[in-house]
Amino acid sequence: MKSRLRTPTGPDSFTILEVMVAATVLLFAIVTAITTSQRGLQALDTARNLSASSQLMQSEMERLRMMSWVQLQTLQQSGDTRVVHEHAGRYMCTREIVDVRPDMKQITLTAVWRGHDAREHTARMITRYGRSGLNDYFYTLR
Repeated sequence: MKSRLRTPTGPDSFTILEVMVAATVLLFAIVTAITTSQRGLQALDTARNLSASSQLMQSEMERLRMMSWVQLQTLQQSGDTRVVHEHAGRYMCTREIVDVRPDMKQITLTAVWRGHDAREHTARMITRYGRSGLNDYFYTLR
């Protein structure tokens, strides 16, 4: 049995059109892989930043939880909205305290950071604080 060798001009060789189609398919596969990888990295970056900002807000909430009603009232009247923590480097966190009822205050903590995609991201923690103590809280993310 004779083996047939492929020659560039033989009947088993690829045409220029087939080579161009194969190159185009390969190019699309590479672009898709790079795009998917970038989206994955952006998702990881967002998750890491959300976790860090949540820890920052949770620390501030624990600090506020230890305050008495009078101390919280004084903080509200001072108008100071800045939250400062040493490890917060790239996160800006602000605090807003408003009266919901005479015996209840709503505290909103907002953390802002620039993500991997250079867009501004925001996470917000809202809680209600009654004269009897902290009631509930929840997160929102934009």
